[in-house]
Amino acid sequence: MISKQHLADIAFLTLLILAGFVPLAGDFFFRTIERFGTHLARRKQLAILSIAGVAIALRVGLLWFVPIPVPGVEDEFSYLLAADTFAHGRLTNPPHAMWLYLDTFHVNQQPTYMSKYPPAQGAVLAVGEVLGRPWIGCLLSVAGMIAAVVWALQAWLPPQWALLGGTLVLLRLGLFGYWINGYWGGAVAAIGGALVVGALPRIIHFQRASDAAILGLGESILANSRPFEGLVLSVPVLVVLLFWLFKRASLSRREILSRVVIPFSGVILLCGMFMGYYNWRGTGNPLLFPYTVNDRTYHNTPQLLWQQAVPQIHYANPQFEAYYNGHGRDTWNRGRVDSIGKAIHQFWFRIKTFGRFFLWPELCVPLLAFVSILRDRRVRFLVVQAAICLSGYLLVAWFFPHYAAPLLATAFALAIQGLRHLRRWEYRGRPIGIGFSRAVVISMVFLAPLPTMEYPQLTSRARIAGELEKMPGKHLVIVHYSREHSSDREWVYNRADIDGAKVVWARDIPGVDLVPLLNYFHSRRVWVVDADGRSPEPVPYPGDIAAQIQQSMHLDSGSVAAKASDGWQNEIF
Repeated sequence: MISKQHLADIAFLTLLILAGFVPLAGDFFFRTIERFGTHLARRKQLAILSIAGVAIALRVGLLWFVPIPVPGVEDEFSYLLAADTFAHGRLTNPPHAMWLYLDTFHVNQQPTYMSKYPPAQGAVLAVGEVLGRPWIGCLLSVAGMIAAVVWALQAWLPPQWALLGGTLVLLRLGLFGYWINGYWGGAVAAIGGALVVGALPRIIHFQRASDAAILGLGESILANSRPFEGLVLSVPVLVVLLFWLFKRASLSRREILSRVVIPFSGVILLCGMFMGYYNWRGTGNPLLFPYTVNDRTYHNTPQLLWQQAVPQIHYANPQFEAYYNGHGRDTWNRGRVDSIGKAIHQFWFRIKTFGRFFLWPELCVPLLAFVSILRDRRVRFLVVQAAICLSGYLLVAWFFPHYAAPLLATAFALAIQGLRHLRRWEYRGRPIGIGFSRAVVISMVFLAPLPTMEYPQLTSRARIAGELEKMPGKHLVIVHYSREHSSDREWVYNRADIDGAKVVWARDIPGVDLVPLLNYFHSRRVWVVDADGRSPEPVPYPGDIAAQIQQSMHLDSGSVAAKASDGWQNEIF
């Protein structure tokens, strides 16, 4: 059976062939749109605001077709914990007395209870939570990402092509796929990368203090979202900037300090102070990151190539045992570059993953002009930067598309510049390049609903959470897993204020007595749910008569459906 992706590839190839034979088909229609786009693009600030507004309006308009997403991946719940913490005015939470039963993936329980991840994505989701739902933060961050990409491309390309680049980012990432339809992130780091990439040529050409401050802001966002990948992206930028300052700048030393060094350093200093304070609140040490604490506590496989593996850590929790000593270690062994052969294999794998997510199939067409791109002095730095980044990603054993988010503006700048070269192509007097470039845009419009990657959603957990939220009183749900349980589908995640939460999720650990947990939450109704059942439903914990009465009174399928369709996303945990 032919997959949807293969059908899309065939449709796109057919359109390209037709464009080669009749490149000027619909020329009047396309020229009208291009004239409008050029007119809008020349008003640069309006173009940036317009594309962001269109992104929000289109995605909100699609809610009937693609509703607000349900979290399903461990990382998403960890970011949502950070969001809930920030939304309540805290940077972290005190450790919980029953943390053993509440422990879960990618969350620190000691010395404080908090997400292990850098705070930027959680902060964006917190804005959304304050506004009503965490997903609003995703929506705003994606709109900001598209606007930031247009701003960055305006520094490298003519304005009409910069606006086209933002439009293609909107079609590729702003409507479908897991960056907008999930809580895992990508957009925040992409904003940071775009600000860095867009600030560099502006500093060199205009020597404005505001651009140096924006560069510092971009670096700060990267440091608090994807610090390693952000560092790899930033190294060539800072090298070029330093070379210009010492060799090429026509500014006096005083002007260099006032226009570049002080604005940039001031923002970076503030960022460093915040990060130190954030670390101190979360770990007790300004130089110790929550991520590092989590690594030392749970992981036995290192993150970076030069780090050594430690002996396996064994856990009373079977899900941790399967994740850290099974799936996680196998993935690390496959992804770690420890030989030339694996380096070549992994480099090719990451190129394919990157290309399929960001470029395939439409934006691979500009690669036909690859030689012209390499010779193009306008984007030569971006070619080098992309090569450094894609090589640098080999230093980490894991790779997902959002790891490469800082490179988004660079990748689309190169793709758009390739389209510019491609548009000039002619064959026997036919302007086939114009036809090809228009075919790329048309295909991205019609193939946008075909997401390049999706992740599971824990709809059963969300359904049960919604049911219990509607019932009176507070609840404790003890989650039971089968031996065949997939560690990628974890149910035990909680709000920042566990004791104040309407529903608390805890795990059933074989061989560990539940009495301390039940005594601590003695005022709550207690439920047990089999997470691996065909249709998971909460049942009263043996002996909990009150829960049995409440189940008969309140737990019915009609209210489940109503809650699932009417705002249960406010009660994600």
